[in-house]
Amino acid sequence: MKYLRTATQIIGMISLLWVAAAQSESKSYSIDNQLVDQFVQEMVAQHGFDQGYLEHLFNEVKYKENIIRLMTSPAEAKPWKDYRPILVTQLRTEQGVGFFQEHREALERAEAEFGVPPEIIVAIIGVETRYGRVTGSYRVIDALATLAFDYPKRATFFRKELVEFLLLARSEKVDPRTLMGSYAGAMGYGQFMPSSFRAYAIDFDGDGSKDIWHNATDAIGSVANYFHRHGWKKGQEVTAKATPQGSDFDSLLVKKRRDLKPTHTLAQLIERGFKTDVELPSDQPATAMQLRGEEGDEYWVGLHNFYVITRYNHSALYAMAVYQLSQQILKQQISG
Repeated sequence: MKYLRTATQIIGMISLLWVAAAQSESKSYSIDNQLVDQFVQEMVAQHGFDQGYLEHLFNEVKYKENIIRLMTSPAEAKPWKDYRPILVTQLRTEQGVGFFQEHREALERAEAEFGVPPEIIVAIIGVETRYGRVTGSYRVIDALATLAFDYPKRATFFRKELVEFLLLARSEKVDPRTLMGSYAGAMGYGQFMPSSFRAYAIDFDGDGSKDIWHNATDAIGSVANYFHRHGWKKGQEVTAKATPQGSDFDSLLVKKRRDLKPTHTLAQLIERGFKTDVELPSDQPATAMQLRGEEGDEYWVGLHNFYVITRYNHSALYAMAVYQLSQQILKQQISG
């Protein structure tokens, strides 16, 4: 009987936990929440929103506890040897070739207008959403509200994105409750945050709307515009493998995720023993990088266009995965 009582108690505790979790997940962001009320008042005063509309809207916005958990374990925290196999695969390459062929006209037009190679655009969309197959299952407004009001570590950033999202929904004349995205509020084929949508999304097919959720042509043009506006240089290399010599180069290596902007020239890196495996113009800016590969440490030089890729996601691993996937897609597309 003692065992049965214990088992019953355990079952009861589990039930209570499930109820608590369900109640937590169903919590809405009404103006009873001081942070929400303050946000609503600011949107009314600064952007001319109707207060009643926003109060009704936030009564239907839900807190998502699992989003907080997901924010604490990004894939970019993995070493290169574990990160690369997730994104640079034969399946993703083959799907990329298919996407390339299906949307060749839009890709070639984007290259002509913005100077960004098709394979780079395709690789970005492939890394972000598997070419539109996985664009996110969260309501964007739920994700952004959860992070703006219940994730103090980055609340300032996501509060600004929530502002941008509501402005986006108003300008595009869409119901903000209907737009879906990632757990961080990123949207569409290219996973644009709302601020990026407002700054870089374009109507690339001329139908009067900027639809990055369902329209691959608009997504292609928007990604190309993003890279163009961040300074992509047509015809220049992205990165090159390096063979370091001596030990004087160690202090040149990138130590932090955000220290990716080139601060040396390639000539200066070479002078310190960080020599690329291919010849490149020595006067261009370059960043020395070390990655933990499957067969040991790998050394790379990130050039200006590599830095541009990191403006999409501030990670050397991300930029390297995009570049390597793009080269596999290009190779298979040419040989195909």
